[in-house]
Amino acid sequence: MTAPATRMFATCLPGLAPLVRQQLDDLPGITATCDGFDGRADIVLFGAGRGHRDRALALRTAEDVFVEVGRADRVQADDPRRIAAAIWRPQPLQRALSIWAEQQHPLAASMTFRVITRVLSENTFLRTELRRQLTEAVRRDRRRWTVADPAELEIWACEYRRGRFVAGLRLTDVRMRQHGGRSLERPGALRPTLAAAMVGLAGKPPGVLLDPCCGSGTILAEALAAGWTATGLDIDPSAVAIARRNAAQASVHVGDAQRMSLPDASAAACVTNLPFGRQYRVRGETTSWLATVLREIARVTRPGGHVVLLAPEIPRAALPPSLRPTGVVPVRLLGINVTAWSYRRLSRSRALRP
Repeated sequence: MTAPATRMFATCLPGLAPLVRQQLDDLPGITATCDGFDGRADIVLFGAGRGHRDRALALRTAEDVFVEVGRADRVQADDPRRIAAAIWRPQPLQRALSIWAEQQHPLAASMTFRVITRVLSENTFLRTELRRQLTEAVRRDRRRWTVADPAELEIWACEYRRGRFVAGLRLTDVRMRQHGGRSLERPGALRPTLAAAMVGLAGKPPGVLLDPCCGSGTILAEALAAGWTATGLDIDPSAVAIARRNAAQASVHVGDAQRMSLPDASAAACVTNLPFGRQYRVRGETTSWLATVLREIARVTRPGGHVVLLAPEIPRAALPPSLRPTGVVPVRLLGINVTAWSYRRLSRSRALRP
């Protein structure tokens, strides 16, 4: 008899749920079931077959991964005490704790814990009241556990869709979303999970993935992790020095994205976080600069290659005919709305067609 799949869920940046869900579905032994938004992060629920949990824990586009403890529904009981009781049930809890112990460390009689709650509506009860009720439920069940912050064990309860709650034990920590961290930091550095998502939109290696505005090298590091040969340029020598430390296996040089010293069609893909004025500004008028850079990107990207650009907006007038739009992924990052714009590089003959 086949063991039932372990219920789990992952959090990711708002806007990335469709991509994360697809990536989970592509992993052997894992099936994504639904997704939602808890007011701060996207949530993707999935099942992992025996021996396949580690695949989800290695997903570079997710912020955190949890093993599910329980679910609750406001329709059945729009009351924080009853929701807490529905979430914290002995049988699924014991299974979740055993998985947590495998991933973290063996359970002890005395443990520290903390509860994090997120709700979409506080019309009938406050988020803090649900946290209090769930904390009390844990205390009644585990009398030697104590509340602490930070704690050994984190219990999250999130309203991921209107009226629907999922709760779980956090299996990961900050190292998952930071991907091991950067050797050197630089203001405005791209979040690694978003960089991984952008690299994922660029298709599959092999080949050279170019970042012509590479900054601290986050996209280059994610490209290397995905199996690409990574090349980066930046007009700022200090950024190049940092990128060389953060993506040591990449080829990184000082260069101007408006005049790249690269051969035509030398990159299989191009992925970059365009400087759109909050941390770093471009030289000259923005639209003119962007049009020049996009022409250069089209020149150095081979026909059929993907181009992925992060920016609040890409004016249609700035696009060269050889870049055809293929999709947009709106993302909310640190309170700012940005978009990952995807394009395919057309051949010259196709670009000239009306």
